[in-house]
Amino acid sequence: MKLNEDNETLAENKVLILYILNKIAKPITNNALYELVLAVQDMNYFYFQQFLLDLQETKYVICYTLDDETVYEITEVGKNALVLVEDLIPGILKLKMDGNLKGNLNSIEERDSITSEYMPISENEYIIKCKIVENNKTLFEVQLYAGSREQAKFISDNWKENAILLYPKILKILSQRGRFLARQKCPIWDTFFGMVKTIPYIYGEFFEERAIKIAPTF
Repeated sequence: MKLNEDNETLAENKVLILYILNKIAKPITNNALYELVLAVQDMNYFYFQQFLLDLQETKYVICYTLDDETVYEITEVGKNALVLVEDLIPGILKLKMDGNLKGNLNSIEERDSITSEYMPISENEYIIKCKIVENNKTLFEVQLYAGSREQAKFISDNWKENAILLYPKILKILSQRGRFLARQKCPIWDTFFGMVKTIPYIYGEFFEERAIKIAPTF
């Protein structure tokens, strides 16, 4: 998209963003929204950000923080405006959006639903935050400690690959009656410990000690 777009094209792109927000009918992150736009229309990233800012200034779109993420959602004013200007979107483009939007959105949500990140808290200590998110709401979150960057990355990668298996087991354990014990009655910890102990040079004892300490806060 060239920087000297005419007014009609600029307006069309703003309406396109409103149309997508109206279709998904729920909060969405900036990056996810941009991906949905790119799936149907080539749009310069900086122009996209300016369009989004313009839509916020006209009260057509609201921006707020949800579970530590900035999300966007169409307002009632935006919905009313869309009814009047929706015809600016070419029919072929609208047809393409309607046909692909659900599949593209599902792919983005599935990819972004399982996340993990790690950050240093001292020279030899890292904290790993593992999350499962659905509809921009955190369903599950746990923080783990690691004694090296290699260990932290290894645990983070394992969560992304295995969360779909680990989460139901953890949920089942937490739903059982009786006192929660970190090792004796919690076989799921063996999986976490296995993530560490498969790397010989990682501080397994450090991780195990910290993991047991945080177990009751799951």
